[in-house]
Amino acid sequence: MVKAANLRGTTPGTPPSTSILVVGGGYVGMYTALRLQRKLKQELDSGRVEIVVITPDPYMTYQPFLPEAAAGNISPRHVVVPLRRVLKRCKILLGEATAIDHAKRTATVATLATAEEGTGPVEITYDELVIAPGSVSRTLPVPGLAEHGIGFKTVEEAIGLRNHVIEQMDIASSTRDPAIRDAALTFVFVGGGYAGVEALAELEDMARYTARYYHNIKPDDLKWILVEASNRILPEVGEEMGKYAIRELRARNIDVRLETRLDSCEDRVALLSDGSRFPTRTVVWTAGVKPAPLLAATDLPLNERGRLKCTAQLTVAGVDHAWAAGDAAAVPDVTSDEPGKETAPNAQHAVRQTKVLAENIVASLRGEPLKEYAHKYVGSVASLGLHKGVAHVYGRKLKGYPAWLMHRVYHLSRVPTFNRKARVLAEWTLSGLFKREIVSLGSLEHPRAEFELAAGGRRPGHGPDTPKGGSHDDSGGT
Repeated sequence: MVKAANLRGTTPGTPPSTSILVVGGGYVGMYTALRLQRKLKQELDSGRVEIVVITPDPYMTYQPFLPEAAAGNISPRHVVVPLRRVLKRCKILLGEATAIDHAKRTATVATLATAEEGTGPVEITYDELVIAPGSVSRTLPVPGLAEHGIGFKTVEEAIGLRNHVIEQMDIASSTRDPAIRDAALTFVFVGGGYAGVEALAELEDMARYTARYYHNIKPDDLKWILVEASNRILPEVGEEMGKYAIRELRARNIDVRLETRLDSCEDRVALLSDGSRFPTRTVVWTAGVKPAPLLAATDLPLNERGRLKCTAQLTVAGVDHAWAAGDAAAVPDVTSDEPGKETAPNAQHAVRQTKVLAENIVASLRGEPLKEYAHKYVGSVASLGLHKGVAHVYGRKLKGYPAWLMHRVYHLSRVPTFNRKARVLAEWTLSGLFKREIVSLGSLEHPRAEFELAAGGRRPGHGPDTPKGGSHDDSGGT
């Protein structure tokens, strides 16, 4: 009620009576800020409220499109949404929150400017906190993983992996050493969830097509291996559709290994728990995620898995003026009959939670009652490459082309802004009319390399005999 009085009583031109700090520019951060700026339009215009979004990147990445970006079906710039264009009434601060002291209502932030100034992180004060830093890759102490592994959570990693795969085909085509050729054409993916399966399926599709333009590489020369520690893949689409996905992948000569772990990838050799050894220059790690490290640097309550304890109203449990949703939040699932069950940390819940989250923040500021987040999981869709997919939605099971079409329609409807929807649809249409792009632009990762070489230096991460097109160091990473 105090906040409501502040909103009504402040006159234009005075400092904002309410400062809303949004930490994170992903699904939850962007959608929450977007809905807040719509619902608080008058307050923002009059200066009674300000919304500050802290994000390490100036864009939101629509992660379900990363596999298609890696395969070249979508341009990388159309997988991301520019925050400054979408959040016109918000203040965007590029930086990383390193700590939050909610008792004092302060957040410690390191920005590009603080690094240049040498002054160290700055403290930002706020009245309401929306904490949505998302998640990071969950890694294990596998020998060689840090040196040779490639992640698949960002658009940079997706495009880097595409360039890397094509570059390995170039190496295999030009080498005279059978061992180097075999390692270059062996691709190991660890993790049988959405990210791993879709990335592998799309890239295998792309590489199979690309092989036709090499005089000495056939599609069957490429070896694709999917390693999954559990006894199934794609658990979200159900057991039956998961088994179908395995059959589909194996029919494409993809080696799917269940109940198997990656024990080591030192010296560019993938050693699996079943005793198999695969010389490889490509190990892609997609074995799950964990909460962002920021959560451990706050005074907010966490559960045993490191996620914020939240209520069904999306408030942080036992704390005033703190809100959370998405990967960082452990939100009770009020639609479940199972006691203590939480909503799954996926995009379907995250996007829907932001609607309730924004409405509840506005209701809190105006002294109105809060709503509970209640959404029954409707199912999932997954792509297995061009014209192939699986889906389990509202109890109905689809596979093949219908599931692939549903996958595209669903995600096209979910990608933010009409601008992005139109551009993605146009690219899909053009890709159906023309041939795939098979060019590797790995040199973009080191744009100054050519000039440094001309100036008498050496290409970053390269020896003097590295061919011009090379863009990766000896680690096999991107």
